[in-house]
Amino acid sequence: DMKNGLLEEGEATLRMKCTLEEGKQDPVAYRIKYAPHHRTGDTWCIYPTYDFTHCLCDSIENITHSLCTKEFQTRRSSYYWLCNVLDLYCPVQWEYGRLNVNYTVVSKRKIAKLIDEGIVADWDDPRLFTLTALRRRGFPSVAINNFCAQMGVTGAQSTVDPTVLEAAVRDVLNLTAPRHMVVLEPLRVTILNFDGKIKDFEVCDYPMEIEKGKHRVAFDDVIYIEASDFRE
Repeated sequence: DMKNGLLEEGEATLRMKCTLEEGKQDPVAYRIKYAPHHRTGDTWCIYPTYDFTHCLCDSIENITHSLCTKEFQTRRSSYYWLCNVLDLYCPVQWEYGRLNVNYTVVSKRKIAKLIDEGIVADWDDPRLFTLTALRRRGFPSVAINNFCAQMGVTGAQSTVDPTVLEAAVRDVLNLTAPRHMVVLEPLRVTILNFDGKIKDFEVCDYPMEIEKGKHRVAFDDVIYIEASDFRE
């Protein structure tokens, strides 16, 4: 009846008959949901739950370690139970604390809601801290890896300021990005008491590693400064 659409949502569920180690009984395996699937359309009106599919997908795909945040720790017993009762290869589920970032959201569910409501454009919107957004902003992958290594993995939930990630980016760019000067809004300035002799200065391409090269900058009676730096 569930499969054939003869019951309403919430009227019936298919459960796994067991008592788990924390005392939870008969976790739900399938429930009724009258919603189109992005691949199968309206073919099905019953859908499996996380408890039923997570461990089976991991086992079929030969996942060695299933890494989850701490809120999934209570699902570990059902994960192991279903694999064992079906005599399937059972991966290891391992939980870690969520890393939150100040002034933004990192939850996929919350980001998806922001996209659906048109508040941000997509997953690569530069205001987000998704990997695609960071790549669009030009964050080097090495810097992101260094940031993750610096934060470490712990069971405790933690919150970090975005400036910590930005500092990791600067550390990488200091060693990989040659220095160039640019004036975005140029304002011409003439030095009236200049002695008339053009001066030549050497500037390091990489301030942290001066042996990697230098370039020369000429200085004379006409220079250009940022318009925002000028005040009457």
